[in-house]
Amino acid sequence: MRNQGIGSWTARRARKSPHALAVVHQAGQHTYLDLHERSVRLAARLREAGLRRQDKVAYLGPNHPAYLEALFAAGVLGAVFVPLNTRLAPAEVEHCLRDSGTRILICADGYQKLADAACATCADIRRIAVDNAYEQRLGTGAVEPIDEPVALTDPCMIMYTSGTTGRPKGAVLSHGNLTWNAINVVVDTDFAHDEVTLVSAPLFHTAALNMTCLPTLLKGGTVILEESFDEARTLDLIAARGVTTLFGVPTMYQRLADTPGFDEADLTSVRNLMCGGAPVPESLIRRYLERGLSFVQGYGMTEASPGTLLLDAEHALSKAGTAGVPHFFTDVRLARVDGGTAEPGEPGEIQVEGPNVMLGYWGREQETRIALADGWLHSGDLAASDDDGYVRIVDRIKDLIISGGENISPAQVESVFFQHEAVADCAVIGVPDERWGEVGRAVVVLREPFTPDEAMAARLLAFAAERLAKYKVPKSVVFTDSLPRTGAGKVLKSALREQYGEPGKRERR
Repeated sequence: MRNQGIGSWTARRARKSPHALAVVHQAGQHTYLDLHERSVRLAARLREAGLRRQDKVAYLGPNHPAYLEALFAAGVLGAVFVPLNTRLAPAEVEHCLRDSGTRILICADGYQKLADAACATCADIRRIAVDNAYEQRLGTGAVEPIDEPVALTDPCMIMYTSGTTGRPKGAVLSHGNLTWNAINVVVDTDFAHDEVTLVSAPLFHTAALNMTCLPTLLKGGTVILEESFDEARTLDLIAARGVTTLFGVPTMYQRLADTPGFDEADLTSVRNLMCGGAPVPESLIRRYLERGLSFVQGYGMTEASPGTLLLDAEHALSKAGTAGVPHFFTDVRLARVDGGTAEPGEPGEIQVEGPNVMLGYWGREQETRIALADGWLHSGDLAASDDDGYVRIVDRIKDLIISGGENISPAQVESVFFQHEAVADCAVIGVPDERWGEVGRAVVVLREPFTPDEAMAARLLAFAAERLAKYKVPKSVVFTDSLPRTGAGKVLKSALREQYGEPGKRERR
């Protein structure tokens, strides 16, 4: 094969284990031969629609076989796949489509209205619906071989990630980035050929796709795609399907543990509990240990495909609170401000080097140069290691809020609040939350003659809800006379967190 990238995976699996079960979904199930043939048929359809090498094809929809078919079909043609977050507002989806230069949008059932709104000013984007016609086209017919030359260094995907500069940035991940990340996972978590992986976290997030789904398909296991997370159904699927691997954020595992019947559920098939997005509380670790299960935790970034640090199940309790050690083929250093290496116990910025580190940010040369200065990915996150090399995250230098595993850019939320006529100044911080781990709180300075009361707080939140994805809307508003700033005029968010960062504090002057 001339194709060395992700697009060749289905052909390689089909020749090794054609009749093994690859994908299970409520709409049906597919063997590896099915997945290969459907992906090639979709590639042919995309080529007929004018898609060529390096062109962009986006997918908007929930976890579904069509997502994987679009990813592999793009890889077959040497095109670039753009997964879209279904929780974004139409304007945010439109930005991703325009910024990436998407030529074709594949849209799942139930997301047509969002696609219509996002594409209102993008008449040049062709649309393919995942409907009966889609299924008929991909389900039958001749399979004409396509063998485009694709190198591991070629771009495979543009995955948008929230940053601190406002609008999402597109991290360009190569075929090699995704391949090496999958190899890291297979090596470090002992994925097997008989893996049965339940994926109910959304595939448009890097961890669900790259830490669980793709490694399972690389090994020839089975992926069960769920369109949303349901605690009771998860327990049923584990027992009925013999699920061996699950992925989720801590809030999902907490909900699962709180489900009636958890203590009696048959969990004997489970080998891996993979968790990301935030550290797992020790109380939750112990809850699962009582059931004979340990967590595999880690730290990662979309820009690193995302695997960076991994805390294996063996050390889940003894090294609780850390993010583990670097993945096998990935190097991590903690750098002091002066560029030197931080000693154990000394805070330093997490910097990453390895074959899983992105090519750069799409269309953002300056930001790419900053992020990849001296050949290392600069995370903007502060951490310290212990004497054994286990890394503990100290703080986020970037003020990103992580709520239920979702990244929220304070700068984007602040820009929306500034659009309201009553807002003179505003800063958004994260505050602890029992369910989501962290939620947003807007600290607002009002213009005269507006009154800082509950009614005004409700008006501001409703205003934001019309312009942002639901999870990005702050859960509370506090009012103040002024925001603390540095001599250079930057808001001192550490001071705001100190003053307004407690969950119970709602409004104040």
